[in-house]
Amino acid sequence: MFEVLITAIKFIFLLGFLVLIHEGGHFIVAKLCKVKVHEFAIGFGPNLIKKKIGDTVYALRAIPLGGFVRMEGEEEYSDNEDSFSKKSIPKRIAIVVAGGGVNIVFGLLVYFILATSSGNYISTVVENVLPEANNSQIQAGDKIVKIDDKTIHLKSDLDEALAKSNGESVNVEVERNGEILNIEVLPIREDTKNTGIYFSAVGSELNTKIEAVYPDSPAEKAGIKKDDIIVKVNGENVENDPYKVVSLTQEADSNNIVYTIRRDNNDVDITVNADIISQYYLGVELLKADNSLLTNMSYGFWDTVDFSVSIIDNLKILFTGNVSVDQLMGPIGISSLVADTNGFLDFIYVLALISLALGVTNLLPIPPLDGWKVVVYLIEAIRRKPMNERIQINIESFGFILMILLSLYVAYNDVLRIF
Repeated sequence: MFEVLITAIKFIFLLGFLVLIHEGGHFIVAKLCKVKVHEFAIGFGPNLIKKKIGDTVYALRAIPLGGFVRMEGEEEYSDNEDSFSKKSIPKRIAIVVAGGGVNIVFGLLVYFILATSSGNYISTVVENVLPEANNSQIQAGDKIVKIDDKTIHLKSDLDEALAKSNGESVNVEVERNGEILNIEVLPIREDTKNTGIYFSAVGSELNTKIEAVYPDSPAEKAGIKKDDIIVKVNGENVENDPYKVVSLTQEADSNNIVYTIRRDNNDVDITVNADIISQYYLGVELLKADNSLLTNMSYGFWDTVDFSVSIIDNLKILFTGNVSVDQLMGPIGISSLVADTNGFLDFIYVLALISLALGVTNLLPIPPLDGWKVVVYLIEAIRRKPMNERIQINIESFGFILMILLSLYVAYNDVLRIF
Protein backbone atom coordinates (compact mmCIF):
# COMPACT_ATOMS: atom_id res chain seq x y z
CA MET A 1 0.00 0.00 0.00
CA PHE A 2 2.85 2.35 0.90
CA GLU A 3 4.61 1.65 -2.43
CA VAL A 4 1.39 2.43 -4.32
CA LEU A 5 1.10 5.73 -2.47
CA ILE A 6 4.74 6.67 -3.23
CA THR A 7 4.23 5.78 -6.92
CA ALA A 8 1.07 7.92 -7.04
CA ILE A 9 2.90 10.88 -5.48
CA LYS A 10 5.82 10.54 -7.92
CA PHE A 11 3.45 10.22 -10.88
CA ILE A 12 1.38 13.27 -9.89
CA PHE A 13 4.54 15.31 -9.27
CA LEU A 14 6.03 14.25 -12.61
CA LEU A 15 2.94 15.15 -14.64
CA GLY A 16 2.29 18.31 -12.64
CA PHE A 17 5.86 19.54 -13.04
CA LEU A 18 5.99 18.83 -16.79
CA VAL A 19 2.65 20.54 -17.35
CA LEU A 20 3.82 23.49 -15.22
CA ILE A 21 6.95 24.14 -17.28
CA HIS A 22 5.08 23.48 -20.54
CA GLU A 23 2.26 25.91 -19.83
CA GLY A 24 4.78 28.24 -18.17
CA GLY A 25 6.58 28.44 -21.51
CA HIS A 26 3.38 29.52 -23.26
CA PHE A 27 2.60 31.96 -20.43
CA ILE A 28 6.00 33.68 -20.24
CA VAL A 29 6.33 34.16 -24.01
CA ALA A 30 2.73 35.41 -24.19
CA LYS A 31 3.54 37.99 -21.52
CA LEU A 32 6.73 39.00 -23.34
CA CYS A 33 4.65 39.50 -26.49
CA LYS A 34 2.21 41.63 -24.46
CA VAL A 35 -0.74 39.24 -24.84
CA LYS A 36 -3.42 39.40 -22.16
CA VAL A 37 -3.68 36.09 -20.28
CA HIS A 38 -7.03 35.48 -18.59
CA GLU A 39 -6.10 32.23 -16.82
CA PHE A 40 -3.07 30.08 -16.11
CA ALA A 41 -4.25 26.67 -14.88
CA ILE A 42 -2.57 23.42 -13.91
CA GLY A 43 -4.98 20.50 -14.15
CA PHE A 44 -8.61 20.26 -15.20
CA GLY A 45 -11.94 20.09 -13.40
CA PRO A 46 -12.91 21.89 -10.18
CA ASN A 47 -10.55 24.50 -8.73
CA LEU A 48 -8.56 23.51 -5.65
CA ILE A 49 -6.72 26.84 -5.40
CA LYS A 50 -7.61 29.98 -7.30
CA LYS A 51 -6.14 33.48 -7.05
CA LYS A 52 -6.30 36.50 -9.34
CA ILE A 53 -3.15 38.60 -9.68
CA GLY A 54 -3.45 41.52 -12.05
CA ASP A 55 -5.42 40.45 -15.13
CA THR A 56 -4.63 36.76 -14.73
CA VAL A 57 -6.34 34.06 -12.65
CA TYR A 58 -3.87 31.43 -11.41
CA ALA A 59 -5.55 28.10 -10.64
CA LEU A 60 -4.66 24.62 -9.44
CA ARG A 61 -7.38 22.17 -10.46
CA ALA A 62 -8.37 18.72 -9.22
CA ILE A 63 -7.40 16.49 -12.18
CA PRO A 64 -3.59 16.63 -12.72
CA LEU A 65 -3.62 15.43 -16.33
CA GLY A 66 -2.92 18.66 -18.18
CA GLY A 67 -3.26 22.39 -18.01
CA PHE A 68 -3.90 25.45 -20.13
CA VAL A 69 -3.16 29.13 -20.68
CA ARG A 70 -6.32 31.00 -21.74
CA MET A 71 -5.37 34.08 -23.75
CA GLU A 72 -7.43 36.94 -25.11
CA GLY A 73 -8.28 36.27 -28.77
CA GLU A 74 -6.86 32.74 -28.93
CA GLU A 75 -10.05 30.78 -29.44
CA GLU A 76 -11.95 33.51 -31.28
CA TYR A 77 -10.90 36.73 -32.95
CA SER A 78 -10.54 39.85 -30.77
CA ASP A 79 -9.86 43.44 -31.86
CA ASN A 80 -8.06 44.27 -28.61
CA GLU A 81 -4.45 45.25 -29.19
CA ASP A 82 -3.35 42.93 -26.38
CA SER A 83 -5.11 39.91 -27.91
CA PHE A 84 -3.37 36.84 -29.32
CA SER A 85 -5.13 37.19 -32.67
CA LYS A 86 -3.80 40.74 -33.21
CA LYS A 87 -0.17 39.73 -32.80
CA SER A 88 2.12 39.06 -35.76
CA ILE A 89 2.49 35.52 -37.07
CA PRO A 90 6.08 35.15 -35.75
CA LYS A 91 4.89 36.13 -32.24
CA ARG A 92 1.96 33.71 -32.38
CA ILE A 93 4.26 30.91 -33.50
CA ALA A 94 6.73 31.78 -30.72
CA ILE A 95 3.96 31.57 -28.10
CA VAL A 96 2.70 28.23 -29.44
CA VAL A 97 6.17 26.67 -29.77
CA ALA A 98 7.32 27.85 -26.34
CA GLY A 99 5.54 25.08 -24.41
CA GLY A 100 7.09 22.15 -26.24
CA GLY A 101 10.35 24.06 -26.56
CA VAL A 102 10.68 24.43 -22.78
CA ASN A 103 10.06 20.69 -22.33
CA ILE A 104 12.76 19.86 -24.87
CA VAL A 105 15.31 22.30 -23.42
CA PHE A 106 14.61 21.06 -19.88
CA GLY A 107 14.99 17.41 -20.92
CA LEU A 108 18.26 18.01 -22.75
CA LEU A 109 19.64 20.18 -19.93
CA VAL A 110 18.90 17.51 -17.32
CA TYR A 111 20.38 14.84 -19.57
CA PHE A 112 23.54 16.94 -19.99
CA ILE A 113 23.86 17.50 -16.22
CA LEU A 114 23.41 13.78 -15.50
CA ALA A 115 25.85 12.83 -18.27
CA THR A 116 28.40 15.31 -16.95
CA SER A 117 28.03 14.29 -13.31
CA SER A 118 28.30 10.56 -14.08
CA GLY A 119 31.92 10.91 -15.30
CA ASN A 120 33.93 7.72 -15.88
CA TYR A 121 34.00 8.22 -19.64
CA ILE A 122 36.22 6.20 -21.95
CA SER A 123 38.46 8.39 -24.09
CA THR A 124 39.30 7.89 -27.77
CA VAL A 125 43.02 7.49 -27.02
CA VAL A 126 44.49 4.00 -27.51
CA GLU A 127 46.01 2.44 -24.39
CA ASN A 128 46.91 -1.01 -25.77
CA VAL A 129 46.72 -2.85 -29.09
CA LEU A 130 45.43 -6.39 -28.56
CA PRO A 131 47.36 -9.35 -30.05
CA GLU A 132 44.33 -10.43 -32.11
CA ALA A 133 44.14 -7.05 -33.87
CA ASN A 134 44.04 -7.38 -37.66
CA ASN A 135 46.30 -4.36 -38.11
CA SER A 136 49.40 -3.41 -36.10
CA GLN A 137 49.81 0.09 -37.54
CA ILE A 138 47.67 1.60 -34.78
CA GLN A 139 49.85 2.31 -31.75
CA ALA A 140 49.38 3.04 -28.06
CA GLY A 141 48.91 6.78 -27.61
CA ASP A 142 47.11 7.27 -30.93
CA LYS A 143 43.95 9.38 -30.69
CA ILE A 144 41.16 8.09 -32.94
CA VAL A 145 39.76 11.10 -34.79
CA LYS A 146 37.61 9.61 -37.55
CA ILE A 147 36.43 6.30 -38.92
CA ASP A 148 35.60 6.71 -42.59
CA ASP A 149 33.56 9.95 -42.63
CA LYS A 150 32.35 9.81 -39.01
CA THR A 151 34.04 12.04 -36.44
CA ILE A 152 34.73 10.15 -33.22
CA HIS A 153 33.97 12.07 -30.01
CA LEU A 154 32.91 9.15 -27.80
CA LYS A 155 33.47 5.42 -27.62
CA SER A 156 29.84 5.03 -28.68
CA ASP A 157 30.70 6.85 -31.93
CA LEU A 158 33.47 4.32 -32.49
CA ASP A 159 31.12 1.39 -31.83
CA GLU A 160 28.49 2.85 -34.18
CA ALA A 161 30.98 3.39 -37.00
CA LEU A 162 32.30 -0.15 -36.71
CA ALA A 163 28.76 -1.58 -36.60
CA LYS A 164 28.00 0.17 -39.90
CA SER A 165 31.12 -1.34 -41.47
CA ASN A 166 29.57 -4.84 -41.44
CA GLY A 167 33.09 -6.21 -41.13
CA GLU A 168 34.47 -4.42 -44.19
CA SER A 169 37.75 -2.52 -43.99
CA VAL A 170 37.49 0.98 -42.57
CA ASN A 171 39.74 4.01 -42.83
CA VAL A 172 40.85 5.01 -39.33
CA GLU A 173 42.17 8.56 -38.99
CA VAL A 174 44.39 8.92 -35.94
CA GLU A 175 46.36 11.76 -34.40
CA ARG A 176 49.92 10.76 -33.47
CA ASN A 177 52.46 13.25 -32.14
CA GLY A 178 50.52 16.13 -33.67
CA GLU A 179 50.25 14.46 -37.10
CA ILE A 180 47.17 13.01 -38.78
CA LEU A 181 47.61 9.48 -40.17
CA ASN A 182 45.15 7.35 -42.17
CA ILE A 183 45.25 3.62 -41.46
CA GLU A 184 43.23 0.92 -43.19
CA VAL A 185 41.87 -1.58 -40.63
CA LEU A 186 39.85 -4.78 -40.95
CA PRO A 187 37.58 -4.93 -37.84
CA ILE A 188 37.52 -8.02 -35.61
CA ARG A 189 34.19 -9.85 -35.67
CA GLU A 190 32.64 -11.32 -32.52
CA ASP A 191 29.29 -13.13 -32.48
CA THR A 192 27.12 -13.06 -29.36
CA LYS A 193 23.83 -14.71 -28.49
CA ASN A 194 20.95 -12.36 -27.69
CA THR A 195 17.84 -13.55 -25.84
CA GLY A 196 16.29 -10.24 -24.80
CA ILE A 197 16.51 -11.04 -21.08
CA TYR A 198 17.65 -8.29 -18.69
CA PHE A 199 18.66 -8.46 -15.05
CA SER A 200 18.90 -5.59 -12.57
CA ALA A 201 21.00 -7.29 -9.88
CA VAL A 202 23.97 -5.19 -8.78
CA GLY A 203 26.55 -5.26 -6.02
CA SER A 204 26.08 -7.89 -3.34
CA GLU A 205 22.36 -8.40 -4.01
CA LEU A 206 22.84 -10.81 -6.91
CA ASN A 207 19.84 -12.75 -8.20
CA THR A 208 18.49 -14.13 -11.45
CA LYS A 209 15.07 -12.54 -11.28
CA ILE A 210 14.27 -11.13 -14.72
CA GLU A 211 13.85 -7.36 -14.61
CA ALA A 212 12.63 -6.98 -18.20
CA VAL A 213 12.06 -8.93 -21.40
CA TYR A 214 12.64 -6.95 -24.59
CA PRO A 215 9.53 -6.80 -26.87
CA ASP A 216 9.56 -9.28 -29.79
CA SER A 217 12.80 -10.82 -28.45
CA PRO A 218 13.47 -14.58 -28.55
CA ALA A 219 12.74 -14.79 -24.82
CA GLU A 220 9.35 -13.07 -25.16
CA LYS A 221 8.42 -15.26 -28.14
CA ALA A 222 9.30 -18.35 -26.08
CA GLY A 223 7.02 -17.23 -23.23
CA ILE A 224 9.51 -15.93 -20.66
CA LYS A 225 8.12 -13.03 -18.61
CA LYS A 226 9.25 -10.23 -16.34
CA ASP A 227 9.76 -11.41 -12.71
CA ASP A 228 10.48 -15.00 -13.78
CA ILE A 229 13.50 -16.43 -11.96
CA ILE A 230 16.10 -18.42 -13.92
CA VAL A 231 17.32 -21.35 -11.83
CA LYS A 232 19.10 -23.42 -14.51
CA VAL A 233 20.66 -22.95 -17.96
CA ASN A 234 20.89 -26.14 -20.03
CA GLY A 235 20.48 -28.13 -16.81
CA GLU A 236 23.24 -26.35 -14.86
CA ASN A 237 22.30 -24.54 -11.66
CA VAL A 238 22.64 -20.73 -11.87
CA GLU A 239 20.34 -19.49 -9.10
CA ASN A 240 21.43 -16.07 -7.74
CA ASP A 241 24.27 -15.83 -10.29
CA PRO A 242 23.26 -13.65 -13.28
CA TYR A 243 26.85 -13.63 -14.57
CA LYS A 244 26.75 -17.41 -14.86
CA VAL A 245 23.49 -17.14 -16.82
CA VAL A 246 25.23 -14.85 -19.30
CA SER A 247 28.38 -16.98 -19.61
CA LEU A 248 26.49 -20.27 -20.04
CA THR A 249 24.25 -18.65 -22.63
CA GLN A 250 27.22 -17.40 -24.65
CA GLU A 251 29.18 -20.65 -24.30
CA ALA A 252 26.30 -22.92 -25.35
CA ASP A 253 27.02 -25.10 -28.40
CA SER A 254 23.58 -24.42 -29.87
CA ASN A 255 21.42 -21.33 -30.32
CA ASN A 256 18.62 -23.24 -28.56
CA ILE A 257 19.08 -22.47 -24.85
CA VAL A 258 17.00 -24.34 -22.26
CA TYR A 259 16.17 -22.10 -19.30
CA THR A 260 14.57 -23.58 -16.20
CA ILE A 261 12.20 -20.85 -15.02
CA ARG A 262 10.65 -20.55 -11.57
CA ARG A 263 7.24 -18.93 -11.77
CA ASP A 264 4.64 -19.02 -8.99
CA ASN A 265 6.83 -21.56 -7.11
CA ASN A 266 6.74 -23.94 -10.07
CA ASP A 267 9.79 -24.81 -12.22
CA VAL A 268 9.32 -25.18 -15.97
CA ASP A 269 11.78 -25.64 -18.86
CA ILE A 270 11.53 -23.11 -21.69
CA THR A 271 13.66 -23.32 -24.82
CA VAL A 272 14.77 -20.00 -26.29
CA ASN A 273 16.14 -19.79 -29.83
CA ALA A 274 18.71 -17.01 -29.34
CA ASP A 275 19.48 -14.47 -32.05
CA ILE A 276 23.08 -14.16 -33.19
CA ILE A 277 24.37 -10.59 -33.16
CA SER A 278 27.66 -9.76 -34.85
CA GLN A 279 29.77 -7.02 -33.27
CA TYR A 280 32.96 -5.51 -34.61
CA TYR A 281 36.05 -4.19 -32.80
CA LEU A 282 39.30 -2.45 -33.74
CA GLY A 283 41.27 -4.71 -31.43
CA VAL A 284 42.40 -1.91 -29.11
CA GLU A 285 41.83 -0.91 -25.51
CA LEU A 286 41.07 2.77 -24.87
CA LEU A 287 42.29 4.92 -22.01
CA LYS A 288 39.87 6.04 -19.33
CA ALA A 289 39.21 9.79 -19.64
CA ASP A 290 40.33 12.22 -16.93
CA ASN A 291 37.61 12.57 -14.33
CA SER A 292 37.74 16.38 -14.29
CA LEU A 293 34.81 18.79 -14.59
CA LEU A 294 35.86 20.24 -17.96
CA THR A 295 36.55 16.81 -19.43
CA ASN A 296 33.23 15.44 -18.17
CA MET A 297 31.42 18.49 -19.54
CA SER A 298 33.00 17.92 -22.96
CA TYR A 299 32.04 14.26 -23.04
CA GLY A 300 28.63 15.09 -21.54
CA PHE A 301 28.03 17.62 -24.32
CA TRP A 302 28.78 15.13 -27.09
CA ASP A 303 26.77 12.47 -25.27
CA THR A 304 23.80 14.88 -25.26
CA VAL A 305 24.33 15.66 -28.96
CA ASP A 306 24.28 11.95 -29.79
CA PHE A 307 21.14 11.55 -27.69
CA SER A 308 19.48 14.43 -29.59
CA VAL A 309 20.40 12.85 -32.93
CA SER A 310 18.89 9.56 -31.76
CA ILE A 311 15.61 11.37 -31.05
CA ILE A 312 15.58 12.75 -34.60
CA ASP A 313 16.35 9.29 -35.98
CA ASN A 314 13.47 7.83 -33.96
CA LEU A 315 11.14 10.47 -35.41
CA LYS A 316 12.22 9.46 -38.90
CA ILE A 317 11.43 5.85 -38.05
CA LEU A 318 8.04 6.94 -36.69
CA PHE A 319 7.07 8.74 -39.89
CA THR A 320 8.33 5.96 -42.16
CA GLY A 321 5.99 3.53 -40.43
CA ASN A 322 8.71 1.34 -38.93
CA VAL A 323 7.39 1.86 -35.38
CA SER A 324 4.27 -0.01 -34.31
CA VAL A 325 1.51 1.79 -32.42
CA ASP A 326 1.87 -1.02 -29.88
CA GLN A 327 5.21 0.50 -28.81
CA LEU A 328 3.64 3.83 -27.78
CA MET A 329 3.13 4.58 -24.09
CA GLY A 330 0.39 6.57 -22.34
CA PRO A 331 -0.23 7.71 -18.74
CA ILE A 332 -0.71 4.14 -17.50
CA GLY A 333 2.57 3.03 -19.04
CA ILE A 334 4.30 6.13 -17.67
CA SER A 335 3.01 5.35 -14.17
CA SER A 336 4.51 1.86 -14.47
CA LEU A 337 7.81 3.37 -15.62
CA VAL A 338 7.78 5.76 -12.66
CA ALA A 339 7.03 2.91 -10.27
CA ASP A 340 10.16 1.09 -11.47
CA THR A 341 12.50 4.03 -10.76
CA ASN A 342 15.06 3.48 -8.02
CA GLY A 343 16.33 6.57 -6.26
CA PHE A 344 16.31 10.28 -7.02
CA LEU A 345 18.67 10.27 -10.02
CA ASP A 346 16.74 7.47 -11.71
CA PHE A 347 13.50 9.42 -11.25
CA ILE A 348 15.06 12.64 -12.60
CA TYR A 349 16.35 10.74 -15.64
CA VAL A 350 12.85 9.41 -16.38
CA LEU A 351 11.47 12.92 -15.82
CA ALA A 352 13.88 14.27 -18.45
CA LEU A 353 13.03 11.54 -20.97
CA ILE A 354 9.29 12.07 -20.60
CA SER A 355 9.75 15.84 -20.84
CA LEU A 356 11.59 15.36 -24.13
CA ALA A 357 8.91 12.98 -25.42
CA LEU A 358 6.16 15.43 -24.43
CA GLY A 359 7.92 18.38 -26.06
CA VAL A 360 8.74 16.61 -29.32
CA THR A 361 5.29 15.01 -29.60
CA ASN A 362 3.55 18.32 -28.92
CA LEU A 363 5.40 19.99 -31.79
CA LEU A 364 4.49 17.37 -34.38
CA PRO A 365 2.31 18.82 -37.18
CA ILE A 366 -0.69 16.76 -36.14
CA PRO A 367 -4.09 18.33 -35.27
CA PRO A 368 -4.90 19.44 -32.62
CA LEU A 369 -1.33 19.60 -31.23
CA ASP A 370 0.70 22.83 -31.04
CA GLY A 371 2.71 21.74 -34.08
CA TRP A 372 -0.50 21.81 -36.11
CA LYS A 373 -1.16 25.40 -35.01
CA VAL A 374 2.26 26.34 -36.37
CA VAL A 375 1.23 24.82 -39.72
CA VAL A 376 -1.99 26.88 -39.66
CA TYR A 377 -0.06 30.11 -39.05
CA LEU A 378 2.46 29.29 -41.78
CA ILE A 379 -0.41 28.70 -44.22
CA GLU A 380 -1.81 32.07 -43.17
CA ALA A 381 1.58 33.69 -43.84
CA ILE A 382 1.77 32.14 -47.31
CA ARG A 383 -1.86 32.89 -48.28
CA ARG A 384 -1.77 36.31 -46.55
CA LYS A 385 -5.10 35.48 -44.96
CA PRO A 386 -6.27 33.00 -42.30
CA MET A 387 -7.27 29.45 -43.16
CA ASN A 388 -11.01 28.96 -43.66
CA GLU A 389 -12.38 28.63 -40.12
CA ARG A 390 -14.82 25.82 -40.97
CA ILE A 391 -12.09 23.75 -42.65
CA GLN A 392 -9.77 24.33 -39.71
CA ILE A 393 -12.42 23.28 -37.19
CA ASN A 394 -13.27 20.12 -39.17
CA ILE A 395 -9.60 19.09 -39.43
CA GLU A 396 -8.99 19.70 -35.73
CA SER A 397 -12.18 17.86 -34.73
CA PHE A 398 -11.19 14.86 -36.83
CA GLY A 399 -7.68 14.95 -35.37
CA PHE A 400 -9.08 15.20 -31.84
CA ILE A 401 -11.25 12.11 -32.38
CA LEU A 402 -8.26 10.17 -33.72
CA MET A 403 -6.18 11.29 -30.72
CA ILE A 404 -8.86 10.04 -28.31
CA LEU A 405 -9.10 6.68 -30.09
CA LEU A 406 -5.30 6.36 -30.16
CA SER A 407 -5.12 7.24 -26.44
CA LEU A 408 -7.65 4.52 -25.60
CA TYR A 409 -5.74 1.97 -27.68
CA VAL A 410 -2.43 2.94 -26.09
CA ALA A 411 -3.99 2.71 -22.61
CA TYR A 412 -5.30 -0.77 -23.48
CA ASN A 413 -1.81 -1.88 -24.54
CA ASP A 414 -0.30 -0.34 -21.40
CA VAL A 415 -2.64 -2.44 -19.27
CA LEU A 416 -1.74 -5.61 -21.20
CA ARG A 417 1.99 -4.92 -20.77
CA ILE A 418 1.67 -4.36 -17.02
CA PHE A 419 -0.76 -7.14 -16.17
